[in-house]
This record gives sequence, structure tokens and C-alpha cells, in this order.
Amino acid sequence: MRFTKMHGAGNDYVYVNCFDQTLAEDQLAELARAVSDRHFGVGADGLILIRPSQVADARMQMFNADGSEAEMCGNGIRCVAKYVHDHGLARKETLRIETRAGVLTLDLDVVDGRVRRARVDMGEPILEAARIPTTLAGDPVVDAKLIVGSQTFPATCVSMGNPHCVTYVDRPTDDWVLGLGPKIETDPHFPNRVNAEFVEVVSPTEVNVRVWERGSGETLACGTGACAVCVAGVLTGRTGRKILAHLPGGDLELEWSEANNHVFLTGPAEEVFSGQWQPR
Repeated sequence: MRFTKMHGAGNDYVYVNCFDQTLAEDQLAELARAVSDRHFGVGADGLILIRPSQVADARMQMFNADGSEAEMCGNGIRCVAKYVHDHGLARKETLRIETRAGVLTLDLDVVDGRVRRARVDMGEPILEAARIPTTLAGDPVVDAKLIVGSQTFPATCVSMGNPHCVTYVDRPTDDWVLGLGPKIETDPHFPNRVNAEFVEVVSPTEVNVRVWERGSGETLACGTGACAVCVAGVLTGRTGRKILAHLPGGDLELEWSEANNHVFLTGPAEEVFSGQWQPR
């Protein structure tokens, strides 16, 4: 299997071009776990397949590092668009990519024939509790009381095609991210599990964020998570509609537009290397 390693702000995946090669459908979860292993595999936050689409320029199918299939990845979709453009699958500066969360449009920043950054129209955030899904109080769920173990704290919930639980903290320390992140992910209030964001507000236009991702653990960046943080900041009155999010792997620019209620995500996309995976 030929693959390409790519990342968006350090959120790294193994990408496979399924336009010109076929994978065994019943082995995709196992393949995702194998290639994602950072000691015995390629090393990644998951596996992303770039497939033909009947309704868009390409289709993204995404698996977390634990083999579970996910709906969306804001950093991953930018890298899909870069691959589609740079490898000649569709040489356009505006691309449409099909995902389990719908078809998204990306505007590409192309320099010397290669994509450096991309702006993704992530669509409207989902705020109805039942659709996120969560059983926490409120509709929308804004600063709802969440009790995890001996800790009680306010949580704001948003779906960007996948579920997020945003918590504001003085500092996003290991105690929060590594200690509570996995517990929030599997808390009974989230029937499909959840991504957990821990946010320090620097100013109304700037935040520091760490993310515990459902199925992958802490990642260096999470695009849908950053979008959820932007929405949560407006809902709670902590930040404005345009913010700069600092994540361990780099910066992402977010805007929740008043004009059409869509969230826009802008950030880098980088290709690291290509190789050949030899099944065990």
C-alpha cells in the first residue's frame, strides 16, 4: 500500500490515495490501528482515505488511531485538499470534499503550484443537545454543570459534524487534559463519546487550547475542536466571532460568521513524506 504522511498544525495522518489503489474494506479498522502506532507503525493520529466521489472532487474517509471511524477532521480535510490539488487529482483553487458530515468547500492558498494553507467552510454548528449528542442540561448546552469523578465544572457542547465538550480553565494543564480528558470522552452524558477541549482565554480574540480527541488521545491540534471553541466562546460571552487559537502544533484562525451562521477554519497543510506500507 502506497501512503503519504501529512499534517495540519501537527495533527498528523497517514493518507492513502484510493483513486488508484484498492484496500480490503473489512480490514480498514485494523489497518488504521497498525499504521497509527508510533512505535511499530508509521505513527499518526489516524488514517485518512482519499476516495472518488459522485458529488464532489473527492471523498474523505477517516479513522481514528483506535480504529473507530470518525465523521470529520478540520485539519485532515485541509491535507486532503492539498493532496487532491498537488497530486493532480483536481487542479482547482476551490475544492469540494465529501465527508460523513456533508460536502465542504475549501479555498486554497497556492504558492508555486503547491497548497500552503486552506480556508474551510465548516458549515453551521449543531447546537441541539440531541443532535450533538449529549444528555447534559440545556438546549443549547452552555456552561452546563458536568461532574466527572470528584470534579465539577461548566461545559459547553457543540457539534461540528462530530461532538465536542468545551471547558474553560485557568491553564490547560496535564491534570485537565490527560487526567480528565479520557474520562470526559467516555462520560455517560455523551452516548457517542466526545472530544474534550480545554481553553485558556488570552483575550476576546485569542485563546490557548489543548484537545483530548475521541479515539486518538491528546493531539497537537484539532480543527473541528478549534471551531467548537470559537462557537462556545460566543455562546458563553468569553470571546468574539473571530479568534486566533494557539494549539501545541500551531495556530488556527476561526470565524463564526454572522452573515450565514457558518464557521470558517483557516490553517496550514503540509506533506511530510511518502512510503510503502508492507502488511504484516
